Amino acid sequence: MKSICLYFQVHQPFRYRKYRFFDIGNDHYYYDDYANETILQKVAEKSYLPANKLFLKLLKQYKGSLKISFSITGIALEQFELYAPEVIDSFKELAETGYIEFLSETYSHSLVALKDEKLFEKQVKEHSNKIYRLFGQKPKVFRNTEMIYSDEIGAKVAELGFKAMLTEGPKHVLGWKSPNFLYINAINPKLKVLMRNFKLSDDLAFRFGDTNWAEYPLTAQKFVGWIKESGQNEEVINIFLNYESFGEIQRKETGIFEFLKTFPEEVFKTKEINFATPSEIAGNVQPVSMVSAPYPISWADEERDLTAWLGNEMQNEAFSNLYELKDRVLKCKDKELLKDWRNLQVSDHFYYMSTKFFSGGEGKSYYSPYTSPYEAFINYMNVLSDFKIRLDAVIPENKAQQEIAALNRLLEEKQSHLLKIEKQLESLRKKKGKPTRKSKK
Repeated sequence: MKSICLYFQVHQPFRYRKYRFFDIGNDHYYYDDYANETILQKVAEKSYLPANKLFLKLLKQYKGSLKISFSITGIALEQFELYAPEVIDSFKELAETGYIEFLSETYSHSLVALKDEKLFEKQVKEHSNKIYRLFGQKPKVFRNTEMIYSDEIGAKVAELGFKAMLTEGPKHVLGWKSPNFLYINAINPKLKVLMRNFKLSDDLAFRFGDTNWAEYPLTAQKFVGWIKESGQNEEVINIFLNYESFGEIQRKETGIFEFLKTFPEEVFKTKEINFATPSEIAGNVQPVSMVSAPYPISWADEERDLTAWLGNEMQNEAFSNLYELKDRVLKCKDKELLKDWRNLQVSDHFYYMSTKFFSGGEGKSYYSPYTSPYEAFINYMNVLSDFKIRLDAVIPENKAQQEIAALNRLLEEKQSHLLKIEKQLESLRKKKGKPTRKSKK
């Protein structure tokens, strides 16, 4: 019997306001609160809430036969808490059915796995702890940012105690093999590897509402037929996609919610296919072989590599400058700085700088709030420059900065002391009935 593994990624970045050169050192608030709130609430209304409502109904209807898995980034959870707490409540309702599995990932939806093991481990633990606090589950399966995977990253994930990991199933890695089997990591065979069936996943995520697509309209019956027609011995059909595909990327008018409603019914009609969570597949399915990915792969673009985030000089310069600060940030205890550090690492910032989708000054990535990748780069570097000034004041890099930081602290203490004395003088004047400085004017 074949098992369908349904997995959905939930992520929304904190977007920056236009942060100009003259703001550096003068204004330490970086965020576009209006954009963050309006976009989050729009996506929640069109996608998250109606999809969760539908799945809750289906999960109760099929009483354990339908199973789904999610990973929700820490950054997205923070925004739900700020702008749409009802979304968290709806995920809690799903969790209470017992038919949902929550996966772990990097808290900031970051590329830290490519840069520093210590920071990677810190973010993963931070994310797992938040999932446990909110939903009562301790994640057993890992999904890295943008499905980024390599043999070394997989081995590190195994060291952290995860029993399985999700990734892309690209042809240049699998060769003649199919993604519809369970594999193991090439370095640590204890880690099971579930590989995305990009054809079926992208049919839903990107082609579903395309009236020019040869297979349009895609019905649940047709889709289940394709699953049945896969190789007789193939055991796992991994359908992994962004949750925004339902209602936001594929609008309600395309019929995507009607598809979801009838999909389980068509699956169960076959008597040959069931649904399973990643943990169930890792525990019950026998791996067929190891899979080797000596260089990082992802689920982005045709290349399935890192070029969407680190494909040009701007992206690499920003990425290098960011992680040059990592050793000092690890010593930092300032909550505001640490929050800003988490948000600086969000992979979306580097995606906005990509020139792969930008030619002749026209067009931009569907997801980018900037008019060009160059504007995205300048804005990010301005924010990073101000962050570095603040970090220098708290954790100086060299002797000169230590002296400057000490002088700044001394000036702040003197200013605070002068304000305190001035308040005391004003209080004494009032007690003696003398006019204050303000009344004299």
